Amino acid sequence: MSYKIVVDSCGELPVKLKEDGHFQTVSLELFVDDYHVVDDESFDQKEFLQKVKESPNCPKSACPSPESYEEAYDCEAEHVYAVTLSAQLSGSYNSAELGRKLYLEEKGEKQIHVFDSKSASVGETLIAMKIQEYEEAGCSFEEVVEKVDAYIAEQNTYFVLETLETLRKNGRLSNIKAFVASALNIKPVMGSTPEGTICQLSQSRGMSKALDKMIATMMSKVKNPEQKVLAISHCNCPKRAQDVMEKAKSLGTFKDVLVIDTAGISSLYACDGGVIMAI
Repeated sequence: MSYKIVVDSCGELPVKLKEDGHFQTVSLELFVDDYHVVDDESFDQKEFLQKVKESPNCPKSACPSPESYEEAYDCEAEHVYAVTLSAQLSGSYNSAELGRKLYLEEKGEKQIHVFDSKSASVGETLIAMKIQEYEEAGCSFEEVVEKVDAYIAEQNTYFVLETLETLRKNGRLSNIKAFVASALNIKPVMGSTPEGTICQLSQSRGMSKALDKMIATMMSKVKNPEQKVLAISHCNCPKRAQDVMEKAKSLGTFKDVLVIDTAGISSLYACDGGVIMAI
């Protein structure tokens, strides 16, 4: 059966998947004061990070419209899957679901399923890759949905940020806490909850120690890592991401390891120097 996988632009696709005709990205939009950019191939990370740094205001984002998802579903593929940012963090999931309903009302029956990643960034990437794995293995539409739902339930996402400034600006962290953390060089180790929200797992003084703690936390929770792909995304810090990859590989064996730079939405929240892991 033919299939298509639609991923919102928070899920970074490596070049191989971008060139694979089975994948399509639906873009979110980014705003910093009067600066506006679509999170697609035109996204300039360096320029965007500079705009965020210079602005006293919180950068904002807008999810794709239901119509943009409906358009993505309008294809020859018999099986269509969408993978979105956690519904707890963005309206992208609801938009994708509404787009599905619009398509079915206007174009007729088609097998379309929207996955709430309960994650972001490379967490979404891994889910999209898992969909393709099961489709290529000859699974039915229903089997793919069941197996991928099970994969999402056991997936974990972790991240460490160089700066807490964006979290402070959007109200997720008090000015006092952000100031103290900055002054003491405290880096929180953050993660995803089963519901798709963000939680603090631990913290360390200094980026290196925080990254080590993130890796140790991941290794303590992952089951059968040799059967899984470890994905790492970074915001403008390839050397740091490489070090994380090498440290993780020294502590365990993985089916594969993927390292990729963040796109627009992930860059907004990860900020310059942030590292995200999913497995």
